[in-house]
Amino acid sequence: MYVCSCFGVTEQQVRQHAATGACTPRQIASACKAGTDCGNCVRRIQALLGRGACPRRELIENGADPLASGRTSSELPPADAEEDAAGPAALPEAA
Repeated sequence: MYVCSCFGVTEQQVRQHAATGACTPRQIASACKAGTDCGNCVRRIQALLGRGACPRRELIENGADPLASGRTSSELPPADAEEDAAGPAALPEAA
């Protein structure tokens, strides 16, 4: 069954991307564009991802710092490099 009619992405494709490490709708969008046009499929993608295994999510739920796990500070991305799964980062308003 199709999840994203804009780009012809199926449930199976979303599950395959999730199995290879895409833990959020944003990561699914990066992998196959689903959710980047009209946005009607984002909730369905969230439902398909559910609360399944995601290494970073598991670290967060267990109270660990997901960014500190085995990486030095020089290997960490800038604080604004990743956006949350809820949506794009807010853009500053023009003055």
